[in-house]
Amino acid sequence: MKRLHRSITFRITLRSLLASLVLSFFGSISAQEPVRIAFIDPLSGTFASIGTSGLKQLQYAADELFNSKGGILGGRMIEIVPLDNKQSPTDTQIQFRRAVSEGLRIIFQGNSSAVANTLNSTISRHNRRNPGQEILQINYSAVDPILTNEQCSFWHFRFDAHAVMKLNVLTDYIAMNPEIKKIYIIGQDYSFGQVVSDTSIELLREKRPDIEIVGNEFHPIGQVKDFTPYVTKIVSSDADAVITGNFGADMVSLARSIIDSGLDIPIYTFYAAYDGITATLGADGVDKIYLVHNDAGNPLPSEERLAYTRNFKRLNPNNDMTQFRITNALQMLVQAMEASQSTDPYDIALALEDMRFTNMSGEELWMRGEDHQIIQPLHISVHTDQNIVVDADNSGFGLYRDFSVPGDETVVDHSCRMRRPRR
Repeated sequence: MKRLHRSITFRITLRSLLASLVLSFFGSISAQEPVRIAFIDPLSGTFASIGTSGLKQLQYAADELFNSKGGILGGRMIEIVPLDNKQSPTDTQIQFRRAVSEGLRIIFQGNSSAVANTLNSTISRHNRRNPGQEILQINYSAVDPILTNEQCSFWHFRFDAHAVMKLNVLTDYIAMNPEIKKIYIIGQDYSFGQVVSDTSIELLREKRPDIEIVGNEFHPIGQVKDFTPYVTKIVSSDADAVITGNFGADMVSLARSIIDSGLDIPIYTFYAAYDGITATLGADGVDKIYLVHNDAGNPLPSEERLAYTRNFKRLNPNNDMTQFRITNALQMLVQAMEASQSTDPYDIALALEDMRFTNMSGEELWMRGEDHQIIQPLHISVHTDQNIVVDADNSGFGLYRDFSVPGDETVVDHSCRMRRPRR
């Protein structure tokens, strides 16, 4: 009888041990599953170069800062899943549905504001209807102010300064130049282009009421092949300067047409660098193209940032570190995951709110909790070939900082009335 009892006890103990080993084994597998992040941006079509560049920078940040060091959350790798939206709101919704079907709950997206607005409303609707399966939007470049104002969302975080913040700095810079008396505004005909126009006029009226707006024009986004008719109007207006929010192929073509016309006036921009723009303008753009941006350019402010940038260039010789804010965004996202020990969007969002972060440039960043708008230093740089340590497009030309504003001086009020989910 004792022998039978010992036999039964042994079998129970063996089963318990095997069950424990199986649970431990599968628990280990689960712990090592990658943290999958969707990247929804144009990877084909007119603006493919911008999207492809952003994808490479996000993948580099994931590999260089985390995967090569053993991953995050105790050994999980970061997997970037690229989804091509062709810069189309319609295709963005298609790719969003694909992301949902694949269980992707964090989405990086930056180009453009029209797409970001579509994605924001789509995610908000999805999250209301699917509690417990929410999606988090990491906006690294779409700068329509509405996204952190009237249309702010608990599930949306912006890692770029919005258009009004940038225009505050840009118009301060313009106002300091007494030679500018007449300005022509031209931009793409969508929400961001409209904001650039309206805000520029309003701010210049306050800071330099003597400046005359001699033109205010919009053109179809991504459709104009020859900007000569538009530039003819700029020439005839006798403008002393141009303000534009154009990006991508539209920025290249507009700037090239202005320079080819013989106009020797400054062009104040948001996106007139890299992705072929710098190389196309070359010597003709020197001291003409001025860019308002975050992500401090030449001279790079730290050896760590310089080494990080040079290593990216070594691995991607035909691309540049054009959007360092992508790196900032991923680092802050991972910090939120580690702080919450979670990949759930709700937990991450709570950890991101009011996060303070020092990036590898030594700049202090603050994710304002009230509207999920990043607060960071802003700069204005000029297109030049002087004192350029890190050039653009392998051209020998690049951006050199001429004016900087600390983060606490870029803060603007917001109208966000955020609806916070209940858990």
